[in-house]
Amino acid sequence: MAHEMAGLSVVITGASSGIGRAAARAFAQRGARVALAARRADLLKEAARECRDLGGEAVAVPTDVTDAAAVAGLAEEAQRAFGRIDVWINNAGTGVFGPYQDADLALHRRTIEVNLLGAMHGAYAVLPLFLRQGHGILINTISIGGWAPSPFAAAYSASKFGLRGFSASLRQELKDWPDIHVCGVFPAIVDTPGFAHGANVSGRRIDIGPIVYAPEDVAETFVSLVRWPRDEVAVGWPARAAQIAYALAPGPTEHLMGAAMRRALKRASPAPRTEGALLDPSPAGRGVSGGWRERKGLPSSARNTSRVIGAVALTGLALLLGTKAAARMRRS
Repeated sequence: MAHEMAGLSVVITGASSGIGRAAARAFAQRGARVALAARRADLLKEAARECRDLGGEAVAVPTDVTDAAAVAGLAEEAQRAFGRIDVWINNAGTGVFGPYQDADLALHRRTIEVNLLGAMHGAYAVLPLFLRQGHGILINTISIGGWAPSPFAAAYSASKFGLRGFSASLRQELKDWPDIHVCGVFPAIVDTPGFAHGANVSGRRIDIGPIVYAPEDVAETFVSLVRWPRDEVAVGWPARAAQIAYALAPGPTEHLMGAAMRRALKRASPAPRTEGALLDPSPAGRGVSGGWRERKGLPSSARNTSRVIGAVALTGLALLLGTKAAARMRRS
């Protein structure tokens, strides 16, 4: 494994913690050269040291992805350091949780700027390089929220639906370049510090539930896409289930997701409203894991899967019944 990707040059945004930091480690331990980008310079330097200790080359490039010029500078710095860019991973992300009208519009705007425009800035910076060298892999971290809407996260859903459409459009534009790939990754719920970094205007404590995946699961998906590029890849069965359910029965799926979220909010304990790290970097959430699985005593996702097959079947049945009921209502 140590030299499997020796010489490969990878740019990763959102690399100071969570999925991005896990991805940096995953590529570095395979011998890749990584350029790490995020706003928190101290954590980037720390992550770069980890990568060098694992056997890879690494540079830390403090970058705010909402600034197109800064992202262009990231591409230039990675080129100077490594001579080329083989893989670019748009991984920076954030969100606002709570009723749409209860959050300042600036928080919704920043969500779009980070999740959608940040990825567009990355693509704009790297695609000319890919075209000149004739190859490259662009990976966009999208979300389960890019396949099915997330109630009480309207701006997040808008950004992720938009990012999926943007990725699909680029793939068609680049069909004449078979060695240039645009890949979308759709994780289910992942145990990262991102929940602490996001804004929460609901006044309720977030509980991410019993089915939580590790950041390393997503990182390994990135690695697999370098070996075998694919258009869209789910990480975790809930993401794939959401895709299928929303494609087959969008109305009932929206209804079930909305009802579940409203019920969860009513039962949740009070919590202070916070803007998180949307507008300014936060010292909180410095590691790969958000600590959710440890605090909740959750088993690994793989062991959880067999326990929830029955729940998936019941959900599918509910969707089917809901679809049939809706059809009967339309006929009456």
